[in-house]
Amino acid sequence: MTAALALKIEDNFTAEKAELMERAIHYPFAVKAERCRRNFYHFMHEFWYEVSNDEPHWNWHIKYLCQEMQKVAERVAKGLPKRYDLIINVPPGTTKSTICVIMFPVWCWINWPWMRFVAASYSATLSLEHAEYSRDLVRSEKFQNIFPYIRIKRDKDQKGNFRVEELIFDDKGEITKVKLGGSRFSTSVGATLMGFHGHILLVDDPINPKEFSAESELTTANHWMDQTLSQRKINKDITPTILIQQRLHQDDPAGHILAKDHKKLKHICLPGEIINYGHKVSPKALKQYYTEGLLDPVRMGTGVLLEMEVDLRQYGYAGQVGQDPTPPKGGMFKVDNFHVVAHMPDMEEIEFSLRYWDKAGTEGGGAYSCGPLIHKLKNGKYIFSDVNRGQWSSEKREGQILKTAEADRMVYGSKYRIWVEQEPGSGGKESAEATIKMLAGFKVQPDKVQANKIHRADTYSVQVNYGNILLLSGDWNKAFIEEHRYFPFSKYKDQVDSAAGGFTKATRSGTIYIG
Repeated sequence: MTAALALKIEDNFTAEKAELMERAIHYPFAVKAERCRRNFYHFMHEFWYEVSNDEPHWNWHIKYLCQEMQKVAERVAKGLPKRYDLIINVPPGTTKSTICVIMFPVWCWINWPWMRFVAASYSATLSLEHAEYSRDLVRSEKFQNIFPYIRIKRDKDQKGNFRVEELIFDDKGEITKVKLGGSRFSTSVGATLMGFHGHILLVDDPINPKEFSAESELTTANHWMDQTLSQRKINKDITPTILIQQRLHQDDPAGHILAKDHKKLKHICLPGEIINYGHKVSPKALKQYYTEGLLDPVRMGTGVLLEMEVDLRQYGYAGQVGQDPTPPKGGMFKVDNFHVVAHMPDMEEIEFSLRYWDKAGTEGGGAYSCGPLIHKLKNGKYIFSDVNRGQWSSEKREGQILKTAEADRMVYGSKYRIWVEQEPGSGGKESAEATIKMLAGFKVQPDKVQANKIHRADTYSVQVNYGNILLLSGDWNKAFIEEHRYFPFSKYKDQVDSAAGGFTKATRSGTIYIG
């Protein structure tokens, strides 16, 4: 032991710390390497400028996310069954991509050179850009000085698909062996993944913020996550999926996965501010780290958030900043203004009653067929007393419509009428005509819809918001109200669409077709 080392021990330094200081004097790169290997957050500090020219701001959430990512990786490295998949919801501009898909795989390689990754984003361009940053980090002079035993495999060096090698050195610094290391395959959500598997699956922003309202985009992303990515695990018991995104829709991939109660998940949710979105913070203990209600008061202060609200508008701000894809006041519908009543009004108070059908033909899944029953009251208000809703085949649906019509007429008699939504095109016309023919003897008429769902719901939403819509207490209330709460970004829209159609017909007089 050197005199210097003995002196440090006498000064109450532990032997380990003293040895570290001794090594720091003679082998500075070795000490840096060891500190980086032990701590992902320290690795980010050390190599920040190898991936960014921007001045870093080390807000508390960065350290927290690094720690959580490190826990996941260490469990994989030990070959232990995963405890959970990880979902992280944070606003844009919070270093999420740098942490999770640029620097995280590289940090894993300095500890476990064999580790393989599959990484995806909503577009191939974005995914390849992230991969290029990772590859350039490994190639950088600083990285090679500190971690000379990791390099990109020369004959497997493409942005979208590259491998690393682990070099084994002797005491003289000569390479004695080259071991095949891990890899990173980068792709876009919706693309094929045949032949590629990962020890860890990484998904960053699976939905394009400019296209999140398109149902086809949501369906593609969720199906890909469920059916394609889930099959690309090297070991299904061990391989975790890490999904990081800003919330965009009730049924975006994060919402879609969180709705699966049987999934083993850890959900980290960090809204940009907790003045309106404190209820979304997860784990709840993280609220203590917010400063004056802000996640990051330096980069996302009050002024920045106000600008974001103007640019994103209420729905975009609620999802991307609040991580709650519905505005705090309820969006288009102020659902707190629905009045739930225990009893129906007396029959003489009802001017007329109608059932409005929005038809679908998917049994056991997909869209719902829906027929709300609405009554126009003589006092100017309206009451929904029932919603008949199901995922039926065409045959079962027609049977439900006829059975329901017969039951309704027994109660409401001559005051009862039926409307059937007629979709554009010859197929929609034929479907409506078939239902009308089946309902021979009822007061029934087709409704030829033209405007989109949001436009059709506009007039109806005004009456809801002014408290003129009553709901008869029933088991259907909760699903009905929740769909209105999230509209137009709700997973299903059939109840709002049919309720709006029924309300429109209840407010307008017209010729009733007698079947």
